Amino acid sequence: MEVTGKIIKVLAEQRGQGKNGDWQKQDFVIETADQYPKKICITAWGKLVDALETYKIGQTVTAHINLESREYNDKWFSEIKAWKIDSGEQSTTKQEVKESPKQPKSLSKKEELAEESDDLPF
Repeated sequence: MEVTGKIIKVLAEQRGQGKNGDWQKQDFVIETADQYPKKICITAWGKLVDALETYKIGQTVTAHINLESREYNDKWFSEIKAWKIDSGEQSTTKQEVKESPKQPKSLSKKEELAEESDDLPF
């Protein structure tokens, strides 16, 4: 999944040590540009924390995310983890534009039926 929005806040970096070694994470909040804007807190882990430093508050970014929930003492906790952060202005690439479908040409009823029959898998 991905979400695009403007960075409105970057929280303090957190570091620690676990059974798998050292870890670091940092939360940041983006606000979407929808009709009804949403504020979303996203967590960056590991090397992505360093990449987060290259973006400024007010800059539009696209965060590629995974949603995850876990249970603890009969309560559920959800987390939005970013695995990639891009500049939000790069929403469409030249490659995507080239591969967009062209407008269908108008066909007669006979040609439409002939095309449909060619799509059979056998």
